[in-house]
Amino acid sequence: MSQTVKISEHELTNLGIKAFCKLGLNPVDSAKVVKILVLADLFGLSTHGMSRVESYGERLIVNGINPRPNIKVERVAPAMALLDGDNGTGPLVGMHSLEAAMELASEFGVGVVLARGSNHFGPISPYSLIAADKGYASIIGSNATTTIAPWGGTDARLGNSPLGFGVPNPGGKHFLLDMAMSVVARAKIRNAMKRGEDIPQTWATDQKGLPTTDPKSALDGFLLPMGGHKGYGLALMVDLFSGLLSNAAYLTHVKSWQDNPGEPQNLGHFYVLIDTKFLGSSAWLSKKMQDFASILTESPPANSAHPVIVPGELELSKLELQRREGITLSADTLAIIKKYAGEI
Repeated sequence: MSQTVKISEHELTNLGIKAFCKLGLNPVDSAKVVKILVLADLFGLSTHGMSRVESYGERLIVNGINPRPNIKVERVAPAMALLDGDNGTGPLVGMHSLEAAMELASEFGVGVVLARGSNHFGPISPYSLIAADKGYASIIGSNATTTIAPWGGTDARLGNSPLGFGVPNPGGKHFLLDMAMSVVARAKIRNAMKRGEDIPQTWATDQKGLPTTDPKSALDGFLLPMGGHKGYGLALMVDLFSGLLSNAAYLTHVKSWQDNPGEPQNLGHFYVLIDTKFLGSSAWLSKKMQDFASILTESPPANSAHPVIVPGELELSKLELQRREGITLSADTLAIIKKYAGEI
């Protein structure tokens, strides 16, 4: 198992910007990408944080991702826009989409942006946090490479499409829910394989659609959707909104970044934002959000060691801690970031 190190948010951000600049992005675009990935590390989502410089970097090097995209926003209705990411780095396209949706919502109360021409854009919770800090409630989703079989099927036809929600709390911790449609992400299975560990048989199936505890068989097979057929249905809806409606690729039209690193994925994302200032004052919202949370957290816990929490509480507490004490990274991940930054 790799040793861990601690690094400040400022130092990791600077290293990340340097790494993406060396991969061909300009400094402004690099900063947008790194903002999302560093927030992921601050939340403790290391599989979707700055470790992604490796997979993004491999595709940037072979021109599978465009380092200098010409991102275009077309307003197709007063509060709705289409965004063409020009095969840019996913978090860059994601940040442009979020900014466009916030601009629309600030004018009309609600803003909808459908993005195409993108790539893996990291976790959703950093976008939800940025929006919530500015007073926007959000629903955000993206489609993904096919890793899940249709319910009852035996081959991968849909992606593990993430879906997230955010509601701001001006007087406390925001409500942030970020979930993929599978029981676990493939990254967790890959990490188990690296450690030589078995996985629970509820995580994935082998190539024949049979539950497996072997991580390699699972990676060669399919992820299992959460909630069975309900997770399958949710995954389809996320792909319809982010892929089909945005005119991006969808289902099996999405190319695998692992099998085809030099080809555009044309992933799609959707952003639905509500500017809460149209609904009432920040004091009103804060009071309601505190009441909402207390109704839940005052429930007597079944296990005193595990009190009731609301979505986002653990991640935001982790963020506060790591901003004070430094971000915990594996030594291997830090070495990879330094290599791309030209410091090794």
